[in-house]
Amino acid sequence: MEERASLADFRDPHQLHQFCSDSLIGMDQGRVVEAFRLEAGQLARAMAGVSADEWRLPTRCTPWTVSDLLAHVRVVIAWLPGMLAAPAPTHAEVSAVEYYRPDDRFAPDTNAARIALAQDHAAEQLSSAALADDFDTTWQQVDRLCRAEPEGRVVRTRHGDPMFLSEFLLTRVVEVAVHGLDLADALGREPWLTSEAADLVQDLLLGPDGAAALEELGWGQLRFLRKATGREPITREEASDVSRLGIRWLTLG
Repeated sequence: MEERASLADFRDPHQLHQFCSDSLIGMDQGRVVEAFRLEAGQLARAMAGVSADEWRLPTRCTPWTVSDLLAHVRVVIAWLPGMLAAPAPTHAEVSAVEYYRPDDRFAPDTNAARIALAQDHAAEQLSSAALADDFDTTWQQVDRLCRAEPEGRVVRTRHGDPMFLSEFLLTRVVEVAVHGLDLADALGREPWLTSEAADLVQDLLLGPDGAAALEELGWGQLRFLRKATGREPITREEASDVSRLGIRWLTLG
């Protein structure tokens, strides 16, 4: 049987880019759109019941409060209407995995701008309730626009990456799902993570054989997602198992 290369085989960024570009196949757009709808809807419903004092609670995403973090999630999904209104690139070159490559988009200056943008958006709202309503309106607009797009639609990100809409929207599912865990923890609530979003993020990190890798690690899905995204510490022994299994650790801002 012919061996297929995996992302773990590439250390040089140019080789990784060439591998991703040559083998790029967009995900099932309908599946990603539905996962986005379910996860964003869960987040919107959870935030509708947040009290005035809870909005000011700190999150693990320092220096963001609960209101700042929700504003960040709103900002990162609000790029989509403009992307969909712009001319479509002729073809996709960047996958969701490669989107998280460690370059300038996750540099200290970019992260500082990302932090400030979220704080500014939160401060612009007349109230925390208005912020929750704004998020609810925004995700529903994004969902409606994405559902109207044909399978295989290509968009250009604000970083200049030509991506399948399904692949870019998958990165938004990651944002909504992972920061949903952050918000649930900050509020002292049980996670509201949907199985549809969790499965997509797991597939992004583990590939099609994710269930076997999880079984070998002895972790449940939620614990894996927490560890893989830095929400739970990982021991030296666990890190060795992760390396041996070739699990994709993504660069997250």
